Amino acid sequence: MTSIKKRTTAALTATILATTLAIPATAAEAPTIRVSSYKGSSLEVGERSGLIIGPSGTNYTVTSSDPDMVAVEQVLTFWVAVAKAEGTAEITASNSAGERGSMTLTVGAAADSAPLEVPASGDSASLVDNMAIRQEMIRLINQTRKDNGVSELSVNDALMNAAQACSNRRYTWHHAPEESKAAVDAGYPYGFGDNLTVFTGTADAAQRAVDNWINSPGHFETMIDPRCDCIGVGVTQHDGITYCYMFVGIPNSVNFYA
Repeated sequence: MTSIKKRTTAALTATILATTLAIPATAAEAPTIRVSSYKGSSLEVGERSGLIIGPSGTNYTVTSSDPDMVAVEQVLTFWVAVAKAEGTAEITASNSAGERGSMTLTVGAAADSAPLEVPASGDSASLVDNMAIRQEMIRLINQTRKDNGVSELSVNDALMNAAQACSNRRYTWHHAPEESKAAVDAGYPYGFGDNLTVFTGTADAAQRAVDNWINSPGHFETMIDPRCDCIGVGVTQHDGITYCYMFVGIPNSVNFYA
C-alpha cells in the first residue's frame, strides 16, 4: 500500500511539474502609445527635433519631466522637443483615454558646427551667384504654376540662400537632413518641398531645369503644390555640369529636422 502511495505521489509530482513547465511565459505588453524623435534619443543643446507619436490621427498631450532640460512645443498638430541644457528628460505623450507612452532624451553639449555655406571649388561658390539664371528659373516656375491654376510664388531670401547653399555642395541626389538644416540655418522655420536636377552643359540652364521637373510627375507636383506661398532657387555650374535646386515654402507645415 505504501509503495502504491509513493508511486501515485511521484506521478502527481511529475504531472504538476510537466504542467508548470508547459505554461508559457507572458510577454510584457507593448506601450499603447509610441513616442520617438526624428533625431534619435540624443540631442545637443540648442537642437530641436520633431516627435513621432503613434498611432497617428489622435490628439495627444505631451509633457517633459524637466522642461529646463528639454522643453516641448506644439506646432500646429505636431510636437517638437527643444534641448535647453545638458541632462536627461522623459517625454510623455498621453491621450484622452489616459493611455501613455514615453521616451528618454539625453542632451549633450553643443558641438561647433560648420557654416551653412560650403564653398564649391568650381565656378559658383557664392550665395548670390548665377542670379540671372535663378531669376529666370523663378519666372518659368511661376508661369508653370499660373498655367496650372495655382498662385504664383513670392521670392523668399532665406529659401534662396538655402537652395544655393545646397546647389553649391553639388549634390546629385537628395540629402533630406542636410537640405532641412540648410533651410533652418538660412532662417526659414517651416516645412518645404524641394526639387533637384543635374545635367551636363550650362546653356539654357533655367529652361532645362524647369523642363526636367515638368517631365517628372513627382517633381511637377511639388512645383505646382497649392500649399506653397514662397520660393527660392539655387544654381551652381562646375566643370560643365549644372546643379539646380528649387525650395518652395509650405507655411502650415513643420520642418522635423528644425
